[in-house]
Amino acid sequence: MNSSSTPATLGVRQAQKLKTRQALLDAALKLLEEQSLSSLGLREVTRVVGVAPAAFYRHFRDMAELGVALVEESLASLHVMIRAVLAEQQEAEEVIDRSVEAVAEYVRRHPAHVRFVARERHGGVRAVREAIAAELARFGDEVAAALAAQEAARGWSAEDVRMLAGLYVDHLVMTASAFVEASTEDPAEERAIADTARRQLRLISLGRRHWPAAS
Repeated sequence: MNSSSTPATLGVRQAQKLKTRQALLDAALKLLEEQSLSSLGLREVTRVVGVAPAAFYRHFRDMAELGVALVEESLASLHVMIRAVLAEQQEAEEVIDRSVEAVAEYVRRHPAHVRFVARERHGGVRAVREAIAAELARFGDEVAAALAAQEAARGWSAEDVRMLAGLYVDHLVMTASAFVEASTEDPAEERAIADTARRQLRLISLGRRHWPAAS
């Protein structure tokens, strides 16, 4: 067997391929802090990474596909954090507080990802808009499943539970966008956003308690 095709060598090549792919994603995300995806060229991205433009096509068909990969990367960890909060058996007030804290922590860890999703959700690249919509819809389905398992949802129709989940998801995305635009030099601004988010979620929760169950 040729040494170039041994399992160990193939493993090294695969690891290097994944490393280059991630470097392209990271470079694009950094560049997108100053511009939209529709204006970003692949040569700009490959220049930052230090690879030839032709190497880009070993990882992505085009910039739209890279953008879709960024969408998946951007929202994956938020899904995990919010699912964990909703899965806990807690009082509504505590769930609200934990949800807002989770969003704030996510933004602190991934500000560029949040900014990217906020900008491209209504941006000029159709595939990316559709990917964001699909991810948020999946997120809504996950939240709906968690809500349906709660005692407060007894008697609710599946449609009403999904509508409530959509309200929560839209609110969390809006809150994340507000956090990422807040001044990092003014902690009071972040506290004000968190306080408003909690009050708005409590209003949704209050409406939930008075919403008529399905007959």
